[in-house]
Amino acid sequence: MDTRLFGEELRKSGFAFFSGVPCSYLKNLINYAINETDYVAAANEGDAVAIAAAASIGGQKSVVLMQNSGLTNAVSPLTSLIYPFRIPLLGFVSLRGEPGVPDEPQHELMGRITTQLLELMNVEWQYLSQDLQEAKRQLIQANEQITRNRPFFFVVKKGTFDTVPLQKQQNSIHANQIIRHAHKDNQMPARYEALSVIHSLKDRNTIQLATTGKTGRELYEIEDADNNLYMVGSMGCVGSFGLGLALSQPGKNIVVIDGDGSLLMRMGSLATNGYYNPGNMIHILLDNNAHESTGGQSTVSHNTDFVSIAASCGYTMSIHVHDLQELKTCLQEWKETKGLTFLYMKISMQSREKLARPAIKPHEVRERLQEFIQNHP
Repeated sequence: MDTRLFGEELRKSGFAFFSGVPCSYLKNLINYAINETDYVAAANEGDAVAIAAAASIGGQKSVVLMQNSGLTNAVSPLTSLIYPFRIPLLGFVSLRGEPGVPDEPQHELMGRITTQLLELMNVEWQYLSQDLQEAKRQLIQANEQITRNRPFFFVVKKGTFDTVPLQKQQNSIHANQIIRHAHKDNQMPARYEALSVIHSLKDRNTIQLATTGKTGRELYEIEDADNNLYMVGSMGCVGSFGLGLALSQPGKNIVVIDGDGSLLMRMGSLATNGYYNPGNMIHILLDNNAHESTGGQSTVSHNTDFVSIAASCGYTMSIHVHDLQELKTCLQEWKETKGLTFLYMKISMQSREKLARPAIKPHEVRERLQEFIQNHP
């Protein structure tokens, strides 16, 4: 199939934001996306889903591209982000290991179960035709699912797309400008206290994203607002989600509130964020060295220098915050100066007793956030 003509059909249907991880079967479609659209190269497939999902909420019709081996990496956000939030997403997944087609041994099992996995995850799918006219008709069907806030995936067999040379890429190199390490004792406030400071500086141009577990639940208890989003699942994806929202809504202030267990799970997202470097995003890590939401088990963050890691990944500013006043000052300064910023704060294991869970359903959170974005351009 003529990849350029199919790509133009995608663009005519409004799909202009792409994120993914390379695959040899999809390389020509990926090359087209890089050449002609807004394409974000993710560190892994789960991050790509989170990036594209947030861009969808931000008003972009989004596409995610991956090899079927990477579909397993994307299971968590597909089942605990896309499904409960009812986020429309178009996907292309290759069929490495197709039965009867010689391939590498690591693809054999995945080739047999790719479509079964999609069905188990309630994802509508079709094999993408190599005939352009038929593929156009399939795209219309896929678009119908998208308009109903459903994901739709095309399964792509070997040799589906013809050659598209990759144009010379202009690499985006961002160097850290400010790094501040710990230089005095940490106040070690409770998470609720830190969240209260963060929330006190929110305005109607701000969107707050809270990571999985008690972070989202405590933010909900402070105030349930239409410009909050609580990541009830997809642990580790909040930073990538923030990137997608920041890129699709450059006029908004995107405040990402993360935890050590969450960030450790998908730390490659720091490199992606640093590369694309949205100046309207601030990434706040509240580190209590524990998986507190699941019983207080220790994480492995004790020896991890997150400030240096974020700086080396290209965050414009990377700062160790010692107390609540510093946290407030840094947030106020960021709102004035902007620039991709990483704030690191040590917190205690203390959390609220009888902590409530959000009464509002995830898809309702998504719907009202989209309304907020539309009503506050």
